[in-house]
Amino acid sequence: RWLVAGRASRRLVLVVVFVALLLDNMLLTVVVPIVPTFLYTTEYEGANSSVAPAQTEPAPPALRAPPFSSMFSYFDNTTVTVSGSTSTAELANRMESSRLPQPPTSSPPLPSGCPEGEEFLAKENVRVGLLFASKALVQLVVNPSVGLLTNRIGYHIPMFIGFVIMFLSTVMFAFSGTYTLLFIARALQGIGSSFSSVAGLGMLASVYTDDFERGNAMGIALGGLALGVLIGAPFGSVMYEFVGKSSPFLVLAFLALLDGALQLCILQPSKISPESTKGTPLSTLLRDPYILVAAGALCFSNMGVAMLEPTLPIWMMQTMCSPKWQLGMAFLPASVSYLIGTNLFGILANKMGRWLCSLIGMAVVGISLLCVPLAKNIYGLIGPNGGLGFAIGMVDSSMMPIMGYLVDLRHTSVYGNVYAIADVAFCMGFAIGPSTGGAIVRAIGFPWLMIIIGVINIAYAPLCWYLRNPPTKEEKTVSL
Repeated sequence: RWLVAGRASRRLVLVVVFVALLLDNMLLTVVVPIVPTFLYTTEYEGANSSVAPAQTEPAPPALRAPPFSSMFSYFDNTTVTVSGSTSTAELANRMESSRLPQPPTSSPPLPSGCPEGEEFLAKENVRVGLLFASKALVQLVVNPSVGLLTNRIGYHIPMFIGFVIMFLSTVMFAFSGTYTLLFIARALQGIGSSFSSVAGLGMLASVYTDDFERGNAMGIALGGLALGVLIGAPFGSVMYEFVGKSSPFLVLAFLALLDGALQLCILQPSKISPESTKGTPLSTLLRDPYILVAAGALCFSNMGVAMLEPTLPIWMMQTMCSPKWQLGMAFLPASVSYLIGTNLFGILANKMGRWLCSLIGMAVVGISLLCVPLAKNIYGLIGPNGGLGFAIGMVDSSMMPIMGYLVDLRHTSVYGNVYAIADVAFCMGFAIGPSTGGAIVRAIGFPWLMIIIGVINIAYAPLCWYLRNPPTKEEKTVSL
């Protein structure tokens, strides 16, 4: 009886989507502070420490042998008494003096604690950016197929497939020790995330048919996304520093199993429930200028934080000499303010106008990004990152309900394809951002990267005005 009541409850569906988005985004951000320092430790420091012993290998046995007081000569079968400690010391001194002119293999650690290997860190910007972007690139490719699949078989089975793939990706992250394996795990996460996001948001839009209720539900669901972003980076950095690389991923794998059990009970993933009406084709939705404006706002506002993820930790290592735990904590203000922004504007955006809310949000995103390079330490990042998270929360909580509203207003009320487009917009931000961000930092520096993406957001903001009063399908037909 409890299960039957639960399956009919809209709130439990909201809980399932909330938890799925929470875990997806925890895994998305938990790697942000771990991967740059893990690759630096295993590849740069590991390579240098393996070179150093190889150069000291040919030392004569006298240096490794304990001091001796007599020496037996096999040439004339006599024993000669020597001062072992003195001869050993002299021999060591001679060896040291002969080695002095040779340059050291790596410079000694700086007193300030800054990492060595400027050239390695510059290259790592690009590699880490590509690794982070791989998830979004794969998700970008898979999303349209998932949108079509949900129209044919419903949202329940794709949602459960997403859980299975996410669990496998999390376990792979825990036990991957090379860049290639981490890259594959990240790409696999993109497939699972595509199933979870498209099916979850489409399910919410179909369950909450009233526009005001849908806005509130989307705000709560995006709160799960925000909470995942909030917990992920600090949780990852602290666990990596004090427990080890595998520990945060094993905790996430356990939470994913609980989410899978919840889905089995509530969603009945064996049940096929196709939409009763045929949805608007993806190509038609992509030709709608109002949907494209909304998708662009989602893309560019999230591209800013996507560019920060691979580049900010490395910039902090170079300029602030930050320890490992600070690399994740730097994202804490953005995550807290995003959580506040999505929950607050899920309700307020409907009253003040979602178009105005997103316009102001994009302008604040741009200003916050321009202020990030001005920080001299981790405390200087609190204001810009806090403003960035709050503003992205304003844009996301406004644009997600607008996507569903535009489909109701101008097309057929089937939501799989439109939320596939919304997810593609997210993915384009998180694909273009890290992959180009690392290359731009290497070419012209981190401050110029922030200026470029900040100006793009400020310039795009006025386009949100077009979403103020979009025409209905009938109005469009009459005007044509």
